[in-house]
Amino acid sequence: MARPRRIAGRQHGRRRKTTAVLITALALSGTLITQPASAAARPGSEAASAATHTSAAAHAASSFRLTDIPMKDGTVLKAHVFTPAPGTPGAGRDGRYPLVVQPASWGQNDLEYLAQGRKLAADGYVAVTYTVRGFWLSGGEVDVAGSKDVSDISAVIDWALAHTPADRQRIGMIGLSLGGGLTLLGAAFDPRIKAVASLSGWGDLVDALYSGQTRHVQAAALLDLIQTPTGRKSPEFARALANLYADRDIPDVVAWARTRSPATYVDRINAHGTAVYLANNWGDSIFNPSQMTSFYQRLTVPKRFELRPGDHATQELTGFLGLNNPVWAGARRWLDHHVKGAGRGKGAAGAAGADGAEKPVLLDVRPTRTHESYPDWRSVSSRTSHLRLGGPDSWGTGALGGAAATGWRKQVAGGTNSGADGGVAELAGGLDQLIGLPPTVLVPLLSRKSAAVWESAPYADAQHIRGAARLHTTVTASAPQGTAFAYLYDVNSLGVGKLISHAPQSWTGKQPGRAFPLDVSLFTTAYDLPAGHRLALVVDTKDPMYGGRTPRGSSVSFGSSAADPAELTVPLR
Repeated sequence: MARPRRIAGRQHGRRRKTTAVLITALALSGTLITQPASAAARPGSEAASAATHTSAAAHAASSFRLTDIPMKDGTVLKAHVFTPAPGTPGAGRDGRYPLVVQPASWGQNDLEYLAQGRKLAADGYVAVTYTVRGFWLSGGEVDVAGSKDVSDISAVIDWALAHTPADRQRIGMIGLSLGGGLTLLGAAFDPRIKAVASLSGWGDLVDALYSGQTRHVQAAALLDLIQTPTGRKSPEFARALANLYADRDIPDVVAWARTRSPATYVDRINAHGTAVYLANNWGDSIFNPSQMTSFYQRLTVPKRFELRPGDHATQELTGFLGLNNPVWAGARRWLDHHVKGAGRGKGAAGAAGADGAEKPVLLDVRPTRTHESYPDWRSVSSRTSHLRLGGPDSWGTGALGGAAATGWRKQVAGGTNSGADGGVAELAGGLDQLIGLPPTVLVPLLSRKSAAVWESAPYADAQHIRGAARLHTTVTASAPQGTAFAYLYDVNSLGVGKLISHAPQSWTGKQPGRAFPLDVSLFTTAYDLPAGHRLALVVDTKDPMYGGRTPRGSSVSFGSSAADPAELTVPLR
């Protein structure tokens, strides 16, 4: 495996309770409306200063207007159009400029991209930002990236080509959250789009809302809460959401989400050759990073994938304020390279970054915040550690790794909280990004009646975890359905455990009292475990972030046998 190139530098009563908690989470949400602000950069040279003044002049002279854009079904979308000042570099021989279409994010309107639209116009782009149907003053009902939303993308492009000096040969898209998913669907359904930048978007909406066959109810509640003040649910969306909450007609929910997943149409994207830039966050509690890594690997077009600490849309937040932001800057460089044409020839498309200098996979490692770049996702990890799970000792803790015994079982009380959980949607990853504090527990105090716990010995050297850890064990339960939640912690000498990753896995239709194998794939991450620290694996059956299926009062046993040993596999660099 290729080694990385290091670069300097880092859920009808439960729903009400969850919603009350999530109101606080909005304070960190990147989907909140932000008012643009200016930030003066301090140039480091006279040349940089001149470039800054030139950009500022173009910024001031570029035009900005509000407009209504009619869709094919008569729905009218509210939009803003940013046009470069006359003489701004970037125009073709016919005087037309490259076009960037920006669908607003979930619950937000076209003012969201005001600062970024101005920057794009100053850089020689026509930028059209619009409020997605069903939100704010745009007509229609919330379609959640359905066929109407997808058709609207092409209609907006048609309008821009007819009413602005936009070049039909140079078209790109940038979007955040809902807008990020729409950019990828645009790449699948409109071959005119040369490049897209999806920020905190999704590749597989089924996996985002139902990974591990488990309902991500806190994420759904957060989305519901954000859209309520400004959105008008379509009957289809309202039905899908109600079914998800009530855990009924789940196959219908899955089918609804699948038609809204770019992964369903990845062959179209590849056939169009659209260049794809993806930026997501390790702690995204709405669109987990594993579904994006899977989507990225299926792309055969020029592509780039950046992952950083943070929760849903938190890394992009400062870009709305007009401040320097690496995610937005990377997206603009991507469009410069693949839409405007700047920098072409510096490297093979897809084999280098937007500027031809970096490899296409960029990881911002937790918690050290060091940067690593790789030629492809397979190169992220170079080896796998297989840690056998041992039976519980007198304190209820089993050994993780070493010559672990088999033939043991650990029973826990089903549907009870052990103290371990994935945190609160939007807050958990945000705190990890801002102050390096992911969900934290005291491992010795976790209830052994409610959870199975295993700990490794202290590691003499740092362990560089890269990718998705996987748990394999045997389960024997007293009920035919249930859910297991697996958590991997970084534990220091005081027993303080910081969450590295977690994931749920549910089962149904099992015969009570009969053992069956269970595999849990934890969400992908990049984490450096310091020397002297331990790994701890905790498995329980309740997490407020999810809609688990383990009945309270039931029992669940995790076990291992010589023929089928329980183990945790950890991908390492």
